[in-house]
Amino acid sequence: MFKQLQNLNNISNIYSNKFMIKVVGIGLNGKESLATKTKTIVEQATLLIGSDRHLTYFPNHSGNKMVIKNFFEDIKNLQEIKNNHEYIVILVSGDPLFFGLGRLLLEQFDIEELEFYPHLSSIQLGFSRVKIPWHDAIIISGHGRHLDELISSLRQGQEKIAILTDSKNNPQAIAELFLSLKIPINYDIWVCENLGNIDEKVNCFTPQILASLTNYQFSALNIVILLRKKDLHLSQKELENLPIFGVEDNYFLSFKDRPGLMTKKEVRMIILGELGLKSQQIIWDIGAGTGSVSIEIARLCPNSQIYAIEKTAMGINLINKNSKRFKVNNITSIQAQAPNKLQTLPNPNRIFLGGSGGNLIDILDICQDKLAKNGIIIIALATIENLGISLNWIKKNSWNYQLLNINISGSLSVGNLTRLAPLNPIFLVKIFKKNKKIPRT
Repeated sequence: MFKQLQNLNNISNIYSNKFMIKVVGIGLNGKESLATKTKTIVEQATLLIGSDRHLTYFPNHSGNKMVIKNFFEDIKNLQEIKNNHEYIVILVSGDPLFFGLGRLLLEQFDIEELEFYPHLSSIQLGFSRVKIPWHDAIIISGHGRHLDELISSLRQGQEKIAILTDSKNNPQAIAELFLSLKIPINYDIWVCENLGNIDEKVNCFTPQILASLTNYQFSALNIVILLRKKDLHLSQKELENLPIFGVEDNYFLSFKDRPGLMTKKEVRMIILGELGLKSQQIIWDIGAGTGSVSIEIARLCPNSQIYAIEKTAMGINLINKNSKRFKVNNITSIQAQAPNKLQTLPNPNRIFLGGSGGNLIDILDICQDKLAKNGIIIIALATIENLGISLNWIKKNSWNYQLLNINISGSLSVGNLTRLAPLNPIFLVKIFKKNKKIPRT
């Protein structure tokens, strides 16, 4: 143990005797943001390096100054002249080792040549302003980068996301990106400008409002914090403004850990059309998940009765919450692993089978027995194997069918550009009795 301590002391002595470049983090309020010890370090510098803004904090500095304009060129020059100066200090914003200049300096200089004096990072300051713990936040840098990591985090429904922005990946662009993803969750978006300065601004926006501020110029020194909302209710105005059908996915409450696990709006609209719904029908929604299809049917056909069968308790909870959220009262949720409990339900006029849990044949056998005259079954299938099982069952039981292969891509904002993002391909199989000819709907 004593030998280890002695080795540590030797390392400390090497560091203290060797030439060092001091890398000092500083806030927007300049010299006042520095502790007394750190301020002394800066004042003793024979060469003070930083951006124009950083150097203006020390107008009366007695040593030489060097403005960083092109990092790699300036660092190359510093390598050549460093031995001509006794005491070099580089000024940077916030914490130099948090998405800062520190990483690049470590690539260009020996670790023994550098010493770091961090200030509070903009992310720390931002979360303190919105009064939210940030130990579990996802931190993403948008400086000159694609926002693929942000897209992934949004699709995962992360609770807290902080983004270091730039002129391209600005607050409005981030809001537009979120809206283009059409994710079934909502976020409050906080824009924090000039943190630590006298003109600091911290404002909260909905994605829709922020995306609409196309002509508003935020300060160049800003960060964005997204906080996932926990809305349980829709206002009367929101309900009145909903379309008759084709409700956007973000209006539905969804699985916290898998917000994208629901039948997407574009696919729901096709399903609703293929079902050929009429008033005063009995409809089964098997494998109902969040209840998005049941909700759409309930809103379209308030005089019909929908039975939403879902095997998971979490799914049943979401179906019930979404029913209250959309103020529909004609959905009965049933927790069961189909085909269990199907025999006890009223004979359906329409069946939507969105999930079978591996029991596809057994479910179809009961659906065949229970389906009312002139009834229709719609099966949604994600795999070729289940499509094959379905078609074999259809032929064996002498039913008619129509098959749709749905491949949909939607636009996705990427800065000032747009690309297409595909939904997972899906097969829709419409099944009906052979004595009934149904035209394409």
